[in-house]
Amino acid sequence: MNYDLAILGGGPAGVSAGVYASRKQLKTIFITKDYQSQSAVSEEVQNWIGTPKISGADLAKSFETHLKAYAGDIVEIKEGEMITTVTKVDGGFNIKTDKGEYTAKTVLISTGSHRRKLTVTGAEIFDNKGITYCATCDGPLFSGQDVVVIGGGNAGFETAAQLLAYTKSVTLFQRGSEYRADPVTVKKVLSHPNMTGLTNTRLVEIKGDKFVNELIYKIGDDGEETSIKTTGIFAEIGSVPTTGFVKDLVKLDEFNRIVVDPRNQRASVDGVWAAGDCTDGLYHQNNIAAGDAVKALEDIYQFIHAK
Repeated sequence: MNYDLAILGGGPAGVSAGVYASRKQLKTIFITKDYQSQSAVSEEVQNWIGTPKISGADLAKSFETHLKAYAGDIVEIKEGEMITTVTKVDGGFNIKTDKGEYTAKTVLISTGSHRRKLTVTGAEIFDNKGITYCATCDGPLFSGQDVVVIGGGNAGFETAAQLLAYTKSVTLFQRGSEYRADPVTVKKVLSHPNMTGLTNTRLVEIKGDKFVNELIYKIGDDGEETSIKTTGIFAEIGSVPTTGFVKDLVKLDEFNRIVVDPRNQRASVDGVWAAGDCTDGLYHQNNIAAGDAVKALEDIYQFIHAK
C-alpha cells in the first residue's frame, strides 16, 4: 500500500502527528520502536501542559493510549520496529525497517534524540536515582538541596540558572580550562551567591546509598581526589539525534540534526518534514515537539491536497 504519510517515532511529536493525521483522514503508517521519549525515565514531569504532574512512564503510556484511541482504520501502527533507511522513490518514499518495508507520499521524522550518558564509575548504578538529564523535568524535585551540573556549555549554564531558582546551591563542573557557554551567560550565572564553577575537573566516581549523595572528582589529571556532597547530578554533556537513517536523504547540521524551516518544519527535500529533538530547532521540550508536529501536519495536509 502507498500511504499518504509515514510517521517515524513514537514520542510526543510522533504521537501528536498521529492523532492529527487521523483527524485529517490521512492514510498513515506509524512506525515506532516504542513510546519511550527521553522523559519516560523521569520520576515526575511537571510541565506537560494540562497535567500538573505525571510520571514519565505514565506520560509515555498516555501517548500510546491517545494514539490508539484515534487511530481507527486511518493510522496503521507498527510497534517494535527499528527504521533502517528512508529513500526517495517515484511517487514518494520507501521506508525500510528491521521487520518490513513501506511506501508513502510524505514522511514526518520524529525520532528524537538520546542524551549522551555519563560514563564515570557509579553513573549506571545511580541513573535516575539522583542522576538526571532533564532539569526542566526533574529540577523541582531537588528544591532546597545541593546539586551539581556537569557541562560548561550553554545548556549547562542554562540548567544551572534554572536550578538556582529553587535549590540550595549549584556547583558546575567543566572539563576544560574555559567554559564553552557565552561569556555574558557565564558571568551572570557565576555571579549568583549560591553558584560555584569549577574548571579542569575530572570526575572519578559517583557514590550513594539508594540515591546519590557524593561525587568524587579531581582538578586536572594529577590532582588529588576531592569529594562534594550532593543529592542531584544534572548532566548536560550533549545529545545524539536519531537521524542516521536519513543522512543520505536530507540536509543535516554539524550535530547531525535535521535542518528544517521553522515556519512549517519542512526538511531540505520536498515531501519530508521533521519535528522534535531530531531537528535543529533552538529549543527542545515535550510541548515544543508536540507543537512542531502539529505545525508539520497542517503543512503536510496542504501539501498532499494541493497536488
